[in-house]
Amino acid sequence: MVELATSERVQAPRATTIANALLKARYRWIPDHLLGELLAKRWIDNIAPLGFLVLTVALFGSLIPGFFEPASLANSARQLGEFGFVVLAMMVVMVAGGIDLSVGSNFALGNFVALALMNMLGWPVWQALPCTLLACGLVGLLNGVLVGLLRLRAFLTTLVTLIIIRAIVDMLLLRYAVQISGGMASSAAWDFIGFGSVLGIPFSALLLVAAVLVGHVVLSRTRPGWRVMAVGGSRRSAHNSGLSVRWTICGTYVASGVLVGMASFMYAARLSSAGADAGVGLELAALAAAILGGNSLGGGRGSTGKALIGAVIVLIITNGVVRLGMQAGAGNMVLGLILLLAAAVDVRWLKNRHKILSKVYVSPTVNDLPPAPATAAGSGSPYAVNDKLRSVELIGLGRVEGPEDVIFDRADNLYCGTRHGDVMRFLAPDYGTMELFAHIGGHTLGMAFDRDENLYVCVGGMGLYRVAPDRTVSKATDETNRSLFSVNDDSRLRLADDLDIAPDGRVFFSEATIRYEMHQWPVDALEGRGNGRIVCYDPASGATRTVLRNLVFPNGICTAHDGRSILFAETWACRISRYWLDGPKKGQVETVIPSLPGYPDNINRASDGNYWLAVVGMRAPAVDLAFRMPGFRRRMSRRIAQDEWLYPNINTGCVVKFNERGEVLDALWDLAGVNHPMITSMREHKGSLYLGGISNNRIGRYRLAGADQAWTGWDSYWGGR
Repeated sequence: MVELATSERVQAPRATTIANALLKARYRWIPDHLLGELLAKRWIDNIAPLGFLVLTVALFGSLIPGFFEPASLANSARQLGEFGFVVLAMMVVMVAGGIDLSVGSNFALGNFVALALMNMLGWPVWQALPCTLLACGLVGLLNGVLVGLLRLRAFLTTLVTLIIIRAIVDMLLLRYAVQISGGMASSAAWDFIGFGSVLGIPFSALLLVAAVLVGHVVLSRTRPGWRVMAVGGSRRSAHNSGLSVRWTICGTYVASGVLVGMASFMYAARLSSAGADAGVGLELAALAAAILGGNSLGGGRGSTGKALIGAVIVLIITNGVVRLGMQAGAGNMVLGLILLLAAAVDVRWLKNRHKILSKVYVSPTVNDLPPAPATAAGSGSPYAVNDKLRSVELIGLGRVEGPEDVIFDRADNLYCGTRHGDVMRFLAPDYGTMELFAHIGGHTLGMAFDRDENLYVCVGGMGLYRVAPDRTVSKATDETNRSLFSVNDDSRLRLADDLDIAPDGRVFFSEATIRYEMHQWPVDALEGRGNGRIVCYDPASGATRTVLRNLVFPNGICTAHDGRSILFAETWACRISRYWLDGPKKGQVETVIPSLPGYPDNINRASDGNYWLAVVGMRAPAVDLAFRMPGFRRRMSRRIAQDEWLYPNINTGCVVKFNERGEVLDALWDLAGVNHPMITSMREHKGSLYLGGISNNRIGRYRLAGADQAWTGWDSYWGGR
C-alpha cells in the first residue's frame, strides 16, 4: 500500500503536466477566436448569397444544355444589364429603410417614353435618354415627396403609384401603340445600346458593372452614402445627429426612378416592344433579388455588390425555369418561395446575430501564470506589505477625475489627464493652482514630453495625440500597419495605453488590446490572450509600425536609462520584459521579472538608475486558477452577467522599485486604502514620488527619503536645464 501510494504521488504530477501541455497545445493551435472575428466582419453577410449563387449556377448549368455556351451567356448578360439596374433601384430605397413597389410600372413608363421619342418623334439618343431618365425620375420624386416629406407609409404609397402609373401606361399604349410599332429608329448609338458589345461583353452588362462600382464608392466612401446608411440604420438617431432624414429618403426614391429609367431605356433599345406586359411582376423579382443578395429589409445594411449577386441568382432562376419547360407561373411561384425564405433568414439573422457573436467572439485561452511571490508582512519577501504610503499628501483632491498618468515639464509644472479627455496642469511650486492645459477628448492615459516640449498623449479609443507648447492639439497617429494574416482589422488603434520616447525621438507606445474597446477591458482579462502589441511612431517620417505582437495586455512603457532598450509590462501576464532597440540584441525580447504578485501598469525612471513600477491590483488564487481553465471562463462569459464575472482585482495595489536585473528593491503600500488604494502610475520628481490612479480623484505626493532632490525626469531624458 505504501509503494502504491508513493507511485501515485510520483506519477500524478506527470499526468497533470501532460494534461496541461495538451490543453495549452489545443488552445495554441486551434484559434477559437477566429470564428468570432469572421462572424463580426461586415462581409460575412455575403457568404450565404455567394454560396447560393454557386449552387444555382451549378444546378441549372447541369440541367440546361448549352447553359455555358458563349451565345447563351452573352444573352443572359444583356438581360442582366437591364434587370440589374432595377435591382439597384430597389436596393437604394431599401438601404434607407423603405421599399419601392412601383419599379415595374415605372419601368413600363420609361420603356414607352423611350420608344415614343425614338420611333415616333425621331429624337436622337442624346436627347431621348435624358428625357426618359427625367420621366422615371419624376415618378421617383412623387414617391419621395409622399414617403419622405409627407411621411406616408412606403408600402401602401408605392403600391398606389404602381397602380396609377400602370393605368397611365395602359391608356398611352391604347392610343399610341400602333404609331410606336410602325416607326423604327435609325441610330447607330441606339443599336449599340441594345445590341453592342465591347470585347465580346454586352454594353449593358459593362454599364451595370460601372454602376455597381460607382454605387459602392458613393455608399461607402461619400457623405451622401453615409447619410443614407445612417437613416436606414436608425431614423431617430440620424435626426438627432442633425441629418435631414426626410430629404435623404426623398433622394433615394429619385435615385431609384433614375436607375429604373436607365434600365427601361436599354430594354427599349434591345426589344423595341411597347407591349402591355413590360415590367409586369418586375417589382417582385427585384425585391427578391435585393433580399437574396443580403440587403436588409429593415434598412441600414446593404451594398451594390449584394444587389448584383441577387440579380444574377434571380435571373438564372427565372430563365432556367423557362428553359426547362416548366408550366406558366412556375417561375413566379419559385421566386415567391425564395423571397419568403430569404425574408425569414434576414429577419432571424438580424435578430440573433449579436447573440451568436456574444457566444463565440469571447474566446478564453490558457494563461498559466507562475506562482505569485509572497506579500505577507514578515515573510521576508521584497513585496511584503507595509504602510509607507500612509503619509501621502494629496493634490487636486476632488478636482480631477481619473488621472491615469502624471508627468512634469521642464519648468516643474505637473500634468495629468482626466476621463473627460482633458489635460490638466498644476502650476509649480505648490501645485495649488490648476488650469486646463488642453482638451483632446476620449480618456487621456499615458503621457511623455519630447525634446521640443511637445506633450504626447495616449487616448483610449482615439490613438496617439500631440499637444504643442502653445497648446495646439494635433493627431499624431490613429492607425498602424495591418497584420498580414489578421482577420480582425488591427490597423486601427483601439486602446493606446502608455508611451515613452527614445533618444532619437521615436515614440513607442503600447496598445493593450486589438479586439476590445477601453470599457471592455474585463473581457480582455477574461480571455487572457495575447491581444496586445507595441507600436512605434516616428515623428520624422510620420510612419507608424507595429514592433511587437501577441502581448498579454501590454501596459507600461519606459525607455531604459541608456536609451538602448525599452521596458514594458504585460498586465494579465504579471511580468516585465525588455525589448532591445539597439546593440547586439536589437529586436530581441527578454524577461526581466517573470512573476509579480499583482498586475503591473506604468513604469518610469527612478533617480538612482532604477525603475518605478505601479502594480494596479493584486493576484488572487481563484483568479490564477481560472486563468488556467479557459473552458470555465468561456462558460462563465455565456451564462452569467458581466458584472458577476470573476476577473482581476484592480482596487488595491502598490508601487515597486526594481533594477534592470529584475531585482525588487522596495515596495510601497497603503494598507488603509485611504490615499491611493489603486495606483496606475508614478513619477519621481525632485525627491518626491507623484502618484496617479485611473479610478482616483486626486494626485498623491510621497516624500522619498534619501532621493536626489534635484533629479527630474526631463533632465534624465533630455539633459540639463
